Amino acid sequence: MVALDKEFIGKEYEPFALEVEKGRVAQFAKSIGEENPVYFNADVAKNQGYRDIPVPLTFAFTITMDAGQSLNVLEDLGVEKTNAVHGEQGFTYHSDICVGDVISGSQKITDMYDKKNGALFFIETEIKLVNQNDVHVADLRSVIVVRN
Repeated sequence: MVALDKEFIGKEYEPFALEVEKGRVAQFAKSIGEENPVYFNADVAKNQGYRDIPVPLTFAFTITMDAGQSLNVLEDLGVEKTNAVHGEQGFTYHSDICVGDVISGSQKITDMYDKKNGALFFIETEIKLVNQNDVHVADLRSVIVVRN
């Protein structure tokens, strides 16, 4: 059984940076059944007012996963991955994320609480994402649910 250690609230992890690659965006778009050519063709994207191919709306979470942010909280808390599920994800966009952007951010634990007399505990995290021009592009909020 893992104990809920609220001393982790406020912990911020090492910053990460990751370039948004065209092939990765196309692979993601195909995997979600997206057929809009704006996600595959730079000319179409630019004709629609984008700087380059934009990412699908939920791709920002993929950026954080590819940067290794999805498991660091569990590792810190000593949680077995098989006891955890991704319970919730929220996105607030402030600007477009496009192919070629270098996206950086750092994950922060914002809250931890238990339910069902400790049978479940919840870990909330936030990640502010900025691009290579220091433009704030998105905020991500995640909730991890751990089963004890």
